[in-house]
Order: sequence, then C-alpha cells, then structure tokens
Amino acid sequence: MSDKAAEVQVPFQLQCSVNGELKTIAAPPSTRLLTILRDEMELTGTKRSCEIGRCGACMVLIDGRAVNSCLTMAYQCAGKQITTIEGLSANGLDPIQQAFLEEGGFQCGYCTPGMIVSVKSLLDDKPNPNVDEVAEALSGNICRCTGYGGIWRAVQRAIEGRRYWK
Repeated sequence: MSDKAAEVQVPFQLQCSVNGELKTIAAPPSTRLLTILRDEMELTGTKRSCEIGRCGACMVLIDGRAVNSCLTMAYQCAGKQITTIEGLSANGLDPIQQAFLEEGGFQCGYCTPGMIVSVKSLLDDKPNPNVDEVAEALSGNICRCTGYGGIWRAVQRAIEGRRYWK
C-alpha cells in the first residue's frame, strides 16, 4: 500500500449532540474533535494550542466531563453530548464566565475557555470543592499570561455564588 493510500480514510457518519443540537458529521473516524469543532462547525472558542493534551486550551465537556478535544477522536464522540464554551453561554453568560469577568481571571484570554470548561465540570460534580480539588481540576490547564490570582479568585467567586444558581 502506498503512503498516499494509507492516509486516505473513509468517512463515517458521526452522530452526536453539540451544544444541545443533534449533529451528523461525515469525517474519518480518527479526525480530532478539535478539528471538527473549529474547522467543520466553526466553533472557534475551543482553542488549538499544544495539540498534545498538555495545555487545556481545547477543553470541552463530553457527557459533562472535561476532556482535551485535541486528544479525542471522532469515533469516540458517537452518541455523546459535547458542550463547548459557546454552549455554556447559549442563554447568556454562565455564572462561571461571569465570575471570570468580574475577577479578571484572564489576560490574553486564550486559555480562558478551557479554564471555564474545567471549572464547570468540577462544580457540576462537586459544588463545594476544597483547594486540592480545584487545583486538581485545573492541573490540565496552563495560562502563560497571568499569575493565576485572578483565575483562583474567579473560581472562588463561582463556588460562593453556586448556591444562587439553578
């Protein structure tokens, strides 16, 4: 088999929910979810950065759990519910997004969508996490601009405001 033939993959019909809408996407099974979201669906809030799962800029929710979309293949998304940063604000700002705005939990903003998605996953699972649980939830997210102070304040504000959510 030639190298060119080895690169060709037959598309399959990926069916999943993206931000609450049922989607059918023709894509090779090994296409990265990041590529589908950004290039096919034009959901550019999910950022392309390291592409090896170390920075967290591409974080999305799959069935409520934070995952790196750069490491997730199309076939792994079949039948799943995917939520991007755009999906969190479909009905106005999510309280976590508001907390990041109010506390200055960003500078350039490139890492912010991944941070917010990670915090969303954490708080949906553990509404009142301790410091170690927050640190663990954010351990897959890197910010190269801030000193993390604003990010930590934003997470604390989101936790404190949690009792008002619903």
